[in-house]
Amino acid sequence: MEVTVNHLGSVQFEIKARQHTIVCDQPAENGGFDEGMTPPELMLASLASCAGFYAAQYLKKFKLATEGTKVRVTAEKLKEPPRLGIFTIEVDAPVELSEEHRAGVERAVHHCLIHNTLLHPPKIELVVKSLSAV
Repeated sequence: MEVTVNHLGSVQFEIKARQHTIVCDQPAENGGFDEGMTPPELMLASLASCAGFYAAQYLKKFKLATEGTKVRVTAEKLKEPPRLGIFTIEVDAPVELSEEHRAGVERAVHHCLIHNTLLHPPKIELVVKSLSAV
């Protein structure tokens, strides 16, 4: 997997993955134009959409309605070091679920790639290079 981010100016960045492009920005109070989500919001969006995918796949497998499935993810900003913590994932299924299916959706969401990445932090390598003028 690969994502490329290019600085557009000010505090805006263009994010590219495969043939898709989105803009990351900051709210006006942080010097931005509020034309895109912030990096922490993008992280929550990744977790929510991944959880939603797994929840919908479970519902589909059992021939339950998937249209209208909603996922809300919240996190608190923590300090020392600055980071997000205490994530909460809320899944609203579009149908009434039995206890068995509620537990099944929960198990399915626990298989989400982003969820498991956060639970088992990866090693992160940082390489800083200077682009020489051509």
